[in-house]
Amino acid sequence: MIKKMTDKLFCGINMTWLKVLIFAAATAILTSVFLIVPIFKNTSFEQMGVTFEAWILFAVIIMSNCKKPIESALKTFVFFLVSQPLIYLLQVPFSDMGWGLFGYYRYWFILTVLTFPAAFAGWFLTKKNWISTVILLPVVLYLSYTSAYSFRFAFAHFPYRIVTAVFCLLQILLYMVAFTKNKWQKIIGIIIPSIIMCVVLFATAGNLQTNGTMFLPDSPTLTDSAVVVTEGEGIADISIASTGEDSMVRVQGKAYGTMDFTIEDGDNVYSYSLRIYEDDEGHSQVEINEA
Repeated sequence: MIKKMTDKLFCGINMTWLKVLIFAAATAILTSVFLIVPIFKNTSFEQMGVTFEAWILFAVIIMSNCKKPIESALKTFVFFLVSQPLIYLLQVPFSDMGWGLFGYYRYWFILTVLTFPAAFAGWFLTKKNWISTVILLPVVLYLSYTSAYSFRFAFAHFPYRIVTAVFCLLQILLYMVAFTKNKWQKIIGIIIPSIIMCVVLFATAGNLQTNGTMFLPDSPTLTDSAVVVTEGEGIADISIASTGEDSMVRVQGKAYGTMDFTIEDGDNVYSYSLRIYEDDEGHSQVEINEA
């Protein structure tokens, strides 16, 4: 049943120019809804307008249903050339930025241009040989990373990103069924890279490198003799960045968590608590509070 579905989806559609244009308009409208309607804010659906995973699937559908590499390149390029600016155009009436939104289109236009050579090469996925497996490898690595990261994020902030995690995983499974002929292609080209990427990502969970300067919450005026005192290695390296009226500390984070530290400046001792965490949008945040 799954094989019949993948054969129909990836090689069984007569991808005419009219269908390409309708597909481009439909995906643009759907993406715009996800970006405009407040209920989709900070969800996996909103990610459709920001990251690549959904657009990889759309591109593979078009490429695999073309008869020649040049047809694949042209139709995929036009699909992105129509869909991406349409997404911004549909958002303009609902955004405080107005036409300024198109400032972000430069990034997607570069990607649109790159789809031409990528789709030309991507058409050879339909051959289902070892060349197909090599072509599929970077896609699998990206989807594996995104899926593993999203699962890890969902564990910490459920249910955020869980749809993205499952969606990327299902894509990998679909490509494994659709574009490989034997078990060695599946193992070497898809399964092993996916496992390696997931293991690496989960093994490094909680590790990060952030580096920046911050003001202290009670705004002390430190002198050149001020020193930072911590117990053990902690989650960050903290040092004095500047003294005087604009006294700041430099924080080089190494892991998520909390730690206490003090600043000794002559007879004055200042006690603080440092917290490094991941917010609901996946960004690392650093805050310092008085202890």
